[in-house]
Amino acid sequence: MRTGKELLFASKEFTHENRLRSWFEVMVTLGLSALVWSGTIVEALPLAVRIVLSIVCGLCYVRMFVIYHDYQHRAILANSPIAELIMVFVGILLLAPKTIWIRSHEHHHNNNSKLTINGIGSYPTITKERFLSLTKGERRLYLVNRHPLTVIFGYFTLFIYWLNLKSFFQSPSKHIDSLAALVFHFGAGFSIWYFLGATTFALSWFIPFLLAFGIGSYLFYCQHNFPGAKFKENPDWTYVNAA
Repeated sequence: MRTGKELLFASKEFTHENRLRSWFEVMVTLGLSALVWSGTIVEALPLAVRIVLSIVCGLCYVRMFVIYHDYQHRAILANSPIAELIMVFVGILLLAPKTIWIRSHEHHHNNNSKLTINGIGSYPTITKERFLSLTKGERRLYLVNRHPLTVIFGYFTLFIYWLNLKSFFQSPSKHIDSLAALVFHFGAGFSIWYFLGATTFALSWFIPFLLAFGIGSYLFYCQHNFPGAKFKENPDWTYVNAA
């Protein structure tokens, strides 16, 4: 097996960015998201059309999140003030503000495929023997964290609670952007409901985010929980083997 340096050298050819293509993908995604979102609030359109647009809007948010993820990994549009401004807004919109996203996600990458109960940036995974050694409360929390409903309703469990409420209350000074994301999200959502009605709120706000965050939560789960996935205890874990 190649060593760490050999792996880095072999992967160099895949790290070159086509800057124009990156901007193209960002603009197409933002433009399409804005277009389909606008369609969800047009009451003159048939309800069936608005429902389809609502679902497509949620899928556009997933694509937007993928681009945001790659940007925060410095894989695209690095050192661009304009891109930074756009991605700050995207992070707020998608309830994944920069400070908590970087802290939790980079911790996840630095501890990828490690048997752990904390699950920072992902879902906790431990052996049966370790599970049986936990207290009843710890077992219950572990099972709740990995429960299918926790994943499906990631809108509430992962994005509203874990990435924003929990991070802000634990470290207000470090995660003020989590508060900003919550204020914007609930303020904008309430405004749509108040001025445009419950149906438009459901189609333009609630359903797209419920779908996008459910898919996003499942992506976090399934990328490490699949037949053949390998996990290691701390003494046997290495960054290269995990990667």
